[in-house]
Amino acid sequence: MKILITNDDGVFAPGIYALAKWAQTLGEVTVIAPKVEQSGKSHGINIIGEFEAKPADLMPGVRAFSVDSTPADCIRYAIVGLGEQFDLVLSGINRGVNIGRDIVYSGTVAAIFEANCFGAKAAIALSTEFTSLENAVTHLDEIWAYFTEHRLLERHDLYNVNIPAEVTKNIRITRQGGAYYSDEFVKTGENMVRQQGMMVFRDTKNFDLDTDAVMNGYISITPLTVQRVDRDVYTQLKELNQ
Repeated sequence: MKILITNDDGVFAPGIYALAKWAQTLGEVTVIAPKVEQSGKSHGINIIGEFEAKPADLMPGVRAFSVDSTPADCIRYAIVGLGEQFDLVLSGINRGVNIGRDIVYSGTVAAIFEANCFGAKAAIALSTEFTSLENAVTHLDEIWAYFTEHRLLERHDLYNVNIPAEVTKNIRITRQGGAYYSDEFVKTGENMVRQQGMMVFRDTKNFDLDTDAVMNGYISITPLTVQRVDRDVYTQLKELNQ
């Protein structure tokens, strides 16, 4: 199995090293990830200038490249630039969960969207809390076994996985929840401001939502799609085309 790994925390982030080391048990691993952290860059790509893409010395047995651009561009460089196809694309392990509306901003999740756009057979984003990487790694075999046992990658090709800081319950299939984090603008100097994050999550104990599931100890697996059309509204309105 040919496996491509990326992230938005940077090519030398501990999460990508841990994921690549684990993925070597599944097949041939290539890592192509941002030169520097690209958190919150979502699905952005660089189409207005050149950027650096060069080999990186990451770990034995793993071919790696450092790309001075976004996670989506890392995927584009792998598939379009190098002209390669992969059986599985993994993005992560992200430092911070990507749940609820925060998925919109995530470079980690955007990478699997981009992989899907370029025909990847399967793509999975993996995220955990800021301080729980070592704990998350211990659950990778369990998560992969769940994917295999339930043939998830035969049913769909795009998934978002989030591992709580403390796993106290089983794996749960979820859908996207609501607001998890928001920001306020803090003045830092003359004509200078900074966005400062704050949690706005409200627990409704609806464990069908990724937000509520993860915050209550479940490992969350959410099937995603790049399709932005509201099918219900489209169905209601398409009669206007007559």
